[in-house]
Amino acid sequence: MNAKKTILAACMAVGAATTAMAQPVPGDDENIPYLMTFGKESLTEWGDDNFVQIIFFSIPADQTDPIYIRVFDPDCGGENDEIRGAWNTKTRFSIYGGKESCSNKDAQKGNIKGKYKSGTQIASKVFAMDAATDNNWYTFGPINPSEDENLPEYGGRTFKLVIEGMSGDDGNMYRLFLSRKKDDNVKVDGAFAYYFKYKFRLHGDDKQVSHIYPYIDDKTISLKQSNFDWDSDGIMRVISVAKNGEMMKVSGNDEWVDSTHKVADEEKNTSWDIQMIKKKGKSLKNNNVVIFLENQYGELMPFYSVPIGGIPKYKYTIGIKPKGKK
Repeated sequence: MNAKKTILAACMAVGAATTAMAQPVPGDDENIPYLMTFGKESLTEWGDDNFVQIIFFSIPADQTDPIYIRVFDPDCGGENDEIRGAWNTKTRFSIYGGKESCSNKDAQKGNIKGKYKSGTQIASKVFAMDAATDNNWYTFGPINPSEDENLPEYGGRTFKLVIEGMSGDDGNMYRLFLSRKKDDNVKVDGAFAYYFKYKFRLHGDDKQVSHIYPYIDDKTISLKQSNFDWDSDGIMRVISVAKNGEMMKVSGNDEWVDSTHKVADEEKNTSWDIQMIKKKGKSLKNNNVVIFLENQYGELMPFYSVPIGGIPKYKYTIGIKPKGKK
């Protein structure tokens, strides 16, 4: 089966209870407090390598009712954001659909260059410090599903949300929700979010474990993870049907590191659970990190707001050979 068709089949096989959890970004199973984007005048050592984040949303091909993309706390200033001196940051949220909005490779690459704003802009708004949207929801929409880019390999109708730190040096922390309602978070049945590069705030509480869930298709034989500015604040490890805590390399301050991990045959067409575990007793506050994944061809791999096929569990019997056999 074609690798992209395998992904689609896996997405469609996710049960109704699981897809209900796919609406928020970060997803419930990810246990990540906030996405983050800093103003473009910030130092990269605060945890944002290029001050742009891109999130993709997929809705079923038969969706005809309008949808809404809701942003929690889109302004930069106040309760949840990270100040550097005085609040001076502006952040732009823009939604794109139409031809090549999501399929253009520049929109999927880890480095923000070229036509990453491809497609037709549907909506856009710049937020500065604003009491009306601080710690509150702002809604984009209604969005007509027919304004999409049709990508069957990613579930059907797709849209792109680009978040840019336009100016300033503060950190904007926010969350997202794909909804059927303007004034409430009501799931769109069968919809999900995916991303190729993820920027987020880690928990300050060292008892909390965060997760990301890449889906390993049947063509992937190795996965390379690259992460930025972890500040050596704990560990990353992989849990899968064949891995029981394989360690991944973790970056220090203002640096990129990577590590490559082989894919076992049993792991194909399943998800990995990449767990992010803070240092006990010495965990950092306000730690922001970046991560992306590549296959053996150097192609960026999407990961999802919900673990496709469910959260993976290690199967002890995999790889265990009968006694006496080599």
